[in-house]
Amino acid sequence: MFGLSQKAVFAGLDPGSYRPHALHDAERMWPETNCYVDLWIEVLNSFGAPPEAMLGFTLTQDFEGDQFTFFKVPLDDLESLYGIRCTELAIYDRVETHLAVQIERGRLCLVEMDSYFLPDTRGVAYRTEHGKTTIAVNRLDIAGRSLDYFHNGGFFRLEDDDFDGLFHHNAAPDEPSFLPYTEFARFPAAPPTPDHLHVEALRLLGVHFARRPAANPVAAFAQVFPEQVTEIAERPFGFFHQYAFNTLRQLGANFELAASHLDWIAPDGSLSEAATEARRVSEVAKSAQFQLARAVTRRKFEPLAGILEPAAEAWDRLFGILAGRIG
Repeated sequence: MFGLSQKAVFAGLDPGSYRPHALHDAERMWPETNCYVDLWIEVLNSFGAPPEAMLGFTLTQDFEGDQFTFFKVPLDDLESLYGIRCTELAIYDRVETHLAVQIERGRLCLVEMDSYFLPDTRGVAYRTEHGKTTIAVNRLDIAGRSLDYFHNGGFFRLEDDDFDGLFHHNAAPDEPSFLPYTEFARFPAAPPTPDHLHVEALRLLGVHFARRPAANPVAAFAQVFPEQVTEIAERPFGFFHQYAFNTLRQLGANFELAASHLDWIAPDGSLSEAATEARRVSEVAKSAQFQLARAVTRRKFEPLAGILEPAAEAWDRLFGILAGRIG
């Protein structure tokens, strides 16, 4: 129906030599956060724009009763900061056919795929566990059965049987059509200027500060944490990883990114005290995750008492500081 393409949105990128952005440095507390934000960090890095500018939305994270907000950059922020317009792509033909058309037009497609076929998840999900995750396809070669893609904290290539599995080439005739949720991003001719980014990021920081939770979300989590821990201790240990990812990891990773944003937006150090408090939230969440794993394994939960209090106190101090500076 449509032509096939081997063109790349960002020309010259090679998975073998690609170097991730500093926000994915192995020395950080949370080198990876969640698939959507991690993906945009590397996409913006490849576009030539600083991803730190987009992170003001981290101030809005809340506790949702059973998990912390799975934080994602708002699409309006991407447009106002970088001039990137990201909208849903309708899938009515084969997925790879649609991707080829958009790549030819210089547009990057973000697709929900099965991590079972993604070789970068080796040791976690690759060929062992099916799971939903988002990738961004930079280069697609349908005839050669290969593609290059952004995922989590890097840039990778998959080929051959993984390509066939990813696009359901071996599906039975009576299986439902493969219709994943897909977005496509249209990029401007050039990255924004540093002056534009700083002005707009400061404006958005105020917008997101005004949208902060009405009550301390870490304190709300701490109230139900003991009961939730007791429940997950009765589940298979694999469930611990799902629980920790959606609670402590989302909390910790969110506030480490918040600290990086505050450092970036105020290079004069005027928000360094706030950044320190954000990192304190992140540090406590990291420590709590290790201690939670130990407690579940040993079935000794007393050491978890009060473990989140320092993070709740840091959250209060963080937003108190910001109220005085940008509120």
